[in-house]
Amino acid sequence: MNPRDSDTEWNRPGPLETRHTATVLLDETGEVVAWSPGASRLLGYSAAEAEGRSAEILLAAGESEAVRRFVVGTEAGAMTAVLRGKDGQSVTVELVATPSHERSARSASGHRLLVLTPLMDTRRELLEWSFDQFPFIAGITDLDLRYIRLNKEAGKAFQATEADLVGRTTAENVGGPEGDRIQQAMRLARDTGESASLDIYVKLPNEQLGYAWQGHFVPLKDARGRVRGMYAVGLDAGVQHLARERLALLNQASTTVGSTLDVARTAQELAEVLVPGIADFVTVDLLESVLTDEEPEFLPVEPGFPPPSREVTMRRMAQHSVWEGAPEAVLNPGDVDVYPSDGPHVRVLVTGESYMVPPGSDASSMDWVNFSERRMASTRAFGLHSAMIVPLRARGTLLGLAVFIRHQKPEDFDSDDLLLAEEITTRAAVSLDNALRFTRQRATALALQHSLLPQRLPEQTAVEAAGRYLPADTKAGVGGDWYDLIPLSGARVALVVGDVVGHGLRASATMGRLRTAVRTLSDIEMPPDELLAQLDVIVGRPIAGESPAEGEPEADTGASCLYAVYDPVSRRCTLARAGHPPPLLAYPDGRVESVAVPVGPPLGLGGFPFESVEVELPEDSLLVLYTDGLIRTRDGDLDERREMLRRSLIDAPGSLEGACDAVLRTMLPDRAEDDIALLLARTRSLDCDQVATWELPMDPEAVAEARDLTTRQLSDWGLEEATFTTELIVSELVTNAIRYASGPIGLRLILQDTLICEVADSSDTYPHLRQARIYDEGGRGLMLVAQLSERWGTRPTSSGKIIWADQSLPPRVGRSAA
Repeated sequence: MNPRDSDTEWNRPGPLETRHTATVLLDETGEVVAWSPGASRLLGYSAAEAEGRSAEILLAAGESEAVRRFVVGTEAGAMTAVLRGKDGQSVTVELVATPSHERSARSASGHRLLVLTPLMDTRRELLEWSFDQFPFIAGITDLDLRYIRLNKEAGKAFQATEADLVGRTTAENVGGPEGDRIQQAMRLARDTGESASLDIYVKLPNEQLGYAWQGHFVPLKDARGRVRGMYAVGLDAGVQHLARERLALLNQASTTVGSTLDVARTAQELAEVLVPGIADFVTVDLLESVLTDEEPEFLPVEPGFPPPSREVTMRRMAQHSVWEGAPEAVLNPGDVDVYPSDGPHVRVLVTGESYMVPPGSDASSMDWVNFSERRMASTRAFGLHSAMIVPLRARGTLLGLAVFIRHQKPEDFDSDDLLLAEEITTRAAVSLDNALRFTRQRATALALQHSLLPQRLPEQTAVEAAGRYLPADTKAGVGGDWYDLIPLSGARVALVVGDVVGHGLRASATMGRLRTAVRTLSDIEMPPDELLAQLDVIVGRPIAGESPAEGEPEADTGASCLYAVYDPVSRRCTLARAGHPPPLLAYPDGRVESVAVPVGPPLGLGGFPFESVEVELPEDSLLVLYTDGLIRTRDGDLDERREMLRRSLIDAPGSLEGACDAVLRTMLPDRAEDDIALLLARTRSLDCDQVATWELPMDPEAVAEARDLTTRQLSDWGLEEATFTTELIVSELVTNAIRYASGPIGLRLILQDTLICEVADSSDTYPHLRQARIYDEGGRGLMLVAQLSERWGTRPTSSGKIIWADQSLPPRVGRSAA
């Protein structure tokens, strides 16, 4: 190879004057006869120092004998060798030896040309190229964390030259809190000698928006492991960051939306989770037909059929904005708006397909706002530029719409945003539908409860009463406990508290059946023990068609009940209980005791007798009836709870309403574990001058005596206006007793809010109304009594029965007049 054939440049004629290639011309003895400038630069020797010396002296110590023979020999070829420079440093080169036809002044024989290619320079250039062409931001800093090198990507990112960035720290180049975070991470890596990584979100000069990056910081160490500098790399993590954000938003929506079964709250949760994750402003509107439980307005349109075209009324359920108070909103939650038939809202409803304003469109001209002057004004005022309308669909029914709007985020919505919005709203729609279904079921349950429980206790004179019902299932609002107060004949009153096993609608339905049965049995004046016996039969007897469906567990039908009858004339109270806690009695002097009522088995077991007890109650005594939910807890001692209830009654305020509240506050500081019914009744007694009692002989002449006694008593009470009617009633009842009964006859008049006439006899045969024929001499007495009185009836006694009739008083006469 002729050295002039290579890509070299010589200072003078001859093969060794190349500026860039290191070449050496050797004679046949291996002596240097010519030395190029490139060789001088490579090894440090000048031509004068090298020429005339053996090439062997240029080899580094320890080089192999084969290399030595190749250098000073005569053969052509190539070999890697280690040369020693003038400064003593070793240089690895590739030697290429070729014959040369050049002749020197000292020799006319053949020469060899050695071309020296430094291998170390090639590797260094590759390293330089790799650093500079690295496709991510990269830089090298000194120990002060000031950059000494940056690659081209760093220059592009910061829109500056390397010279502008060198000598500055990351905190100075990036700026802001994120720059300080990077600087702190680099400082930690430098001080610990361990690599560090950091996720950052910064807005660089070449970006319109902030972007996600991953920073990696690696300490650069020497052979002894000492940190000499830092290597910093910034990797583009925008795609991964966006994917993580969307996944996190989807997860947040799944765990946040639907935390309650309240429709408005669920809609608000949906709006709040979407701002600012997807949009700057979100509204949730539901169809009025959905909220009023009407037939669905919109079902999926079949292909090939044109969608219906009509206006639609929707109610704004929720909205949320990046701005406090949502100033861009044109409606408030709860407002109703009508959407035109040709607008995108109705198109979304009838087709079930989402709508998105095309990116880059002029929002002010879009039909999503131009049907309303208020929306147009809001669009102009707040710079609304992009929107999406997504249907809320659950279980095949369209519930409403979610509208997404951007005015702060500069980028328009794209298909990925729409896909994410549809995914979130689809899941949220199920929660909304659940809330709507629960709202309807709760309304049904509350209506049932309203019909089953007494809304107010009836007016009567026997007791002053107040009650409370507290279901354990506060969401459903119903349970199986109940209380009742039933006016009876003779100014008496029945007090009832019951508890059905279980909770919810099934228990409420059973409770309603038992409450109705108790009222029915009370109407026929059945004594407490006999009433519970009949109730036991009702509970234990299944209703036709009530058997559970296949696979459904058998429902428990057990119940407990306490039934008491109080007579304000005698101040005696008769009580019986079936598996129920005994009542408490608070005396006027402050004592509180449990009433010893014989315990009977729970209702529904069948075949067991019930016993009653009769106690005399002082006037102004407080009778406390309750269900076991008031005193039983999972971890509380029953005796301690009973004592707590007793003390709460001692400290209770004077008013019964306040006493009820005080008892519940004391016994239930937290949520009730079981349904609770509480009934407080403060006893009253009728004054002696309100009751008149006589005993009559079994003699027809007693009828006239009864009329005279009645007339005088009514005169004493100032009820002369009622004399004629009352005399007729008394005459018929006494006559009936003389004719069909035996033994002495008792006559009693009771004045309270009404006038009660009672006739007692020793017969257990109950009279009944019948239609008398024209020529019959009797059979019209009870018919006459029924016509003259408000109501009448018969009740059993221990020695026979009592027939009674109740009359209303003239307007100016009442208990106060008496």
